[in-house]
Amino acid sequence: MSESDLRAAIRREMPGVRADLERLVRIPGVAFEGFDHSHVERSAEAVAELLRGCGLDTEIVRHGGQPAVIGRKAAPAGAPTVLLYAHHDVQPAGDPALWTSDPFEPVERDGRLYGRGAADDKAGVMAHVAALRAFGDQLPVGVVVFVEGEEEYGSDSLDTIIHEHLEELRSDVIVIADSGNWDIGQPALTTSLRGLVNLFAEVKVLKSAVHSGMFGGPVPDALITLARLLSTLHDDDGEVAVAGLVGREGASVDYPADRFRSEAGILDGVELIGKGTITDRIWTKPSVSVLGIDAPRTLEAANALQPTAKAKISVRLAPGDDPKTAFEAVRAHLEKHVPWGASLEVTLESDGAPCVIDATGPVYDAARAAFSAAWDGTDPVDMGVGGSIPFIATFQELFPGAAILVTGVEDPHAAAHGPDESLHLGEFEKVCIAEALLLRNVAETLTK
Repeated sequence: MSESDLRAAIRREMPGVRADLERLVRIPGVAFEGFDHSHVERSAEAVAELLRGCGLDTEIVRHGGQPAVIGRKAAPAGAPTVLLYAHHDVQPAGDPALWTSDPFEPVERDGRLYGRGAADDKAGVMAHVAALRAFGDQLPVGVVVFVEGEEEYGSDSLDTIIHEHLEELRSDVIVIADSGNWDIGQPALTTSLRGLVNLFAEVKVLKSAVHSGMFGGPVPDALITLARLLSTLHDDDGEVAVAGLVGREGASVDYPADRFRSEAGILDGVELIGKGTITDRIWTKPSVSVLGIDAPRTLEAANALQPTAKAKISVRLAPGDDPKTAFEAVRAHLEKHVPWGASLEVTLESDGAPCVIDATGPVYDAARAAFSAAWDGTDPVDMGVGGSIPFIATFQELFPGAAILVTGVEDPHAAAHGPDESLHLGEFEKVCIAEALLLRNVAETLTK
């Protein structure tokens, strides 16, 4: 099919693609503990139905976790096989009061579709479906569509699924539709991602809570102790102060500070922390954040000194670092700096490796040509991402001969993981066109 044929086919399919995307957004498929996992089952069934509608042999698989969906269609003689990845589970919506509209009822406002998962990553699922529908019976490559069901909850069973279905998933090109573009009107290929270490630090100073008047003064309460410990994780400039974490400078893309402040929603007067360019600080250097603290709510806090306090700490690792050695470095730092002889327990919650992709060669040239055409002559940039997709390292290890393309539907205003998550509908159509053109270009490049 020609470029004009594919463009016309995508435009023809977009109303149905959007309707199916909205149906997926209405399913609150959260894989976190404490949520109704029957919705994750419903989500997997809905995705399987979509893939079967594209003519793929489809099954729902699970190995101790939430359901994933695998759909396959064999390659024409001599043609390559492309694996198309996305995930159908979503982040919890959080407090509904922080949303402008119901998080699980899709609503269009100002050219954007709002709803949990509208961007991350149900639109990724539908970009794959759109490309398959555009080709119909003329698909020039073999495809394996792999839609995971617990990516937002850590992909605990993913390694097992991949190993158990290794031959089914084996492919020449892997397209991971779970990232984003540089800006509205500016496509991108993601070529590096930071790794992740999430851990808990708990301090203990008392056997039980005691009267703050009778004992306050000599006794270091647990919250003050924890606060002092957490403050050692950064120096006075906000640079990460943990010895042993890898970091470097030299990210190649300029990210103006005023644009970054606006997209992050930073309040006027709040200073940025750390040193170096913005892209260095979010792509190639580590970061340390405190995600939560177990402590009494202020409305319920008695006049008592707290005996224990616990924090969840998130460490993003620069490419080149190792999660296991990074965890040991953070633990050693905390043990060294815990004040006043308090008892400290540090436990690992989860980790994942960073990755760097060498985006050179004919497949990447084919991808860039597809993106440039879809965005009417605007070439994609190679960008890093401060977030983590740890299983990419798994794909790199298990399929060393495959070209890995990390794409996505998000833009800097998508608010993935936050209230009012949204998808830019105009950009989404370009993503769908780009994927269809990518499959055509890969077929022309690799078919023997």
